[in-house]
Amino acid sequence: MRVYNRDLAVTQADLPSQRDLPGADAVAAAGAAKASQGAANPGGAGAGSETYPASAPTARRRLSPLLALWPHVKRYRGRACAALVALVVASLATLAVPIAVRRMIDFGFDAGHAGFVDRYFAVMLVVVAVLSGASAVRYYLVMSLGERIVADLRAAVFSHLLLLDGRFYDTAKSGELISRLTADTTQIKSAVGASASIALRNIMMFIGAAIMMAITSPWLSAILLIAIPVIVAVLLGSGRGVRKRSRGAQDTLAEASAYAAEAIGAVRSLQANTAERAADARFSAEVESSFGAARAAIRARAMLTGFGIFVVFASVVGILWAGANAVLAGTMTAGTLGQFVLYAVLAASGLGQLGEVWGEVSQAAGATERIAELLAVQPEVKRPADPVTLPEPPHGAVRFEHVAFAYPTRPGIAALDGVSFEVRPGERVAIVGPSGAGKSTVFQLLLRFYDPTSGRILLDGVDVRMADPEAVRARIALVPQDVAVFAASIRENIRLGRPDATDAEVEEAGHLARADEFVARLPQGWETPVGERGVTLSGGQRQRIAIARAILRRAPVLLLDEATSALDAESETLVQQALDRSMEGRTTIVIAHRLSTVLSADRILVMEAGRVVEEGTHASLVAKGGLYARLAALQFGED
Repeated sequence: MRVYNRDLAVTQADLPSQRDLPGADAVAAAGAAKASQGAANPGGAGAGSETYPASAPTARRRLSPLLALWPHVKRYRGRACAALVALVVASLATLAVPIAVRRMIDFGFDAGHAGFVDRYFAVMLVVVAVLSGASAVRYYLVMSLGERIVADLRAAVFSHLLLLDGRFYDTAKSGELISRLTADTTQIKSAVGASASIALRNIMMFIGAAIMMAITSPWLSAILLIAIPVIVAVLLGSGRGVRKRSRGAQDTLAEASAYAAEAIGAVRSLQANTAERAADARFSAEVESSFGAARAAIRARAMLTGFGIFVVFASVVGILWAGANAVLAGTMTAGTLGQFVLYAVLAASGLGQLGEVWGEVSQAAGATERIAELLAVQPEVKRPADPVTLPEPPHGAVRFEHVAFAYPTRPGIAALDGVSFEVRPGERVAIVGPSGAGKSTVFQLLLRFYDPTSGRILLDGVDVRMADPEAVRARIALVPQDVAVFAASIRENIRLGRPDATDAEVEEAGHLARADEFVARLPQGWETPVGERGVTLSGGQRQRIAIARAILRRAPVLLLDEATSALDAESETLVQQALDRSMEGRTTIVIAHRLSTVLSADRILVMEAGRVVEEGTHASLVAKGGLYARLAALQFGED
């Protein structure tokens, strides 16, 4: 299944641009180097593991992909600074507790200082209040910041996907793209929100506790320093394995999501062919593979966490033993030992929890890397730095000059081979020929879903490669053979042709396309939801919605790709009349297999093997006795 559809692409001028979203370029830049290493061309990388470039081994050993999130964080630096202040306040409040405990142990239990107990407990209550308030503020600010950043990132990814061209979607799997858009960004949200908050808190707690330990007892601190390099080395070394396994789990989950989306989209075909069991078995295998990869990542994280906690708290036990001996020897007070132990526990706890969140941060680095790779894919069909403005008012003149083209997935097979023709403003031209002759490719190039390998395509005298693709598509209305209908109302589906159209204009376009004939029988009329992909509509009803879109669009060039192929004889007659009215004053190019639909065309272009082999009217082409005459004899002879 492919997410790319021509109806949607025609209206990209009305969709948000990825370049308007904050931080998208920076995220893309972070993955550009990795994406370019394995890609044969920058526009051809797909979303699946079969087409996406493998990340360099060195990239997997670093958390550097997370730096790509910095522009998003910087955009909300006020909230980030407030969260940092709350974090500092909470940490200082926590670090104040052991000092109070020390003075209470050293002085509070002495009969001459009995009043100290009440005062120190009162102070500790105030400290706890400050700690709880600051922690609540920190949690709210950090978590809301994570949600905000991920929302921006999702918007940037989706906007970028809308800008990618046919070369990308020839190999992309829509299910995997959805996985990156949802599952990967959710993983990043966890890291930017909860994990980042915990990590920062514990880093600050560890540093603060370590400083206070050094102040309290330098010689006990020196003993603890022996264990710290071991712990850090374990964290860094194990984190590489966790990150690698986490990325593997994310990749296998994306594969499972891709197949699920494909199967659900074609569920009726699966049921009709009694292939449910085969589909279920395949998805179960994909899920099991994903589970195995996730379990390996969890096992690595569990081992990392367990080892880190053991080393940390074993160090605390050792310090407690050494300190107890010092108290017995009279070289240290009990309060000092208690203060040092509390700081050691805080430092050990902070370092131990860092081991836990390290795995989550590593997972987020893998997810960020995958998204950066996606954002690094650049379309070959893009807006020029200084686009040529199309003339106003539009005329609708179309010209192909020696155009050659091969699809990226079939570079050795020419879809078009030196095609040249001209369509004058207001002229009706039909393109006919056998399947695979290159008829639909003409439309794809005119709409700039691809650019030709050689030659030029001119719209109103301007090479379309020199113009903004949105400006080119804004002058073209398309009625495709395979109509894309979205899970919305009939009114909203027609309004896709011109999003700013009024309800009255939408209904008028529906009337001209004879869509009102079936809309009147629906329970909610124009507001009736049609289900995903228009599942509740017939093929002819979906076709009339597409025709209504084209009428509403009011573009000077109208492209009809088998526009009445899904209609019955009565509906075809009605819709053909509507199309005839909509063609008035428009340049119209019609692709048709049924020659009866092109008899009234001003000219007919006959294509074969990517070339225009004949040109003329119906009568003149029949008289020539060539390919068109043979096709006409086959079709009209059967009638």
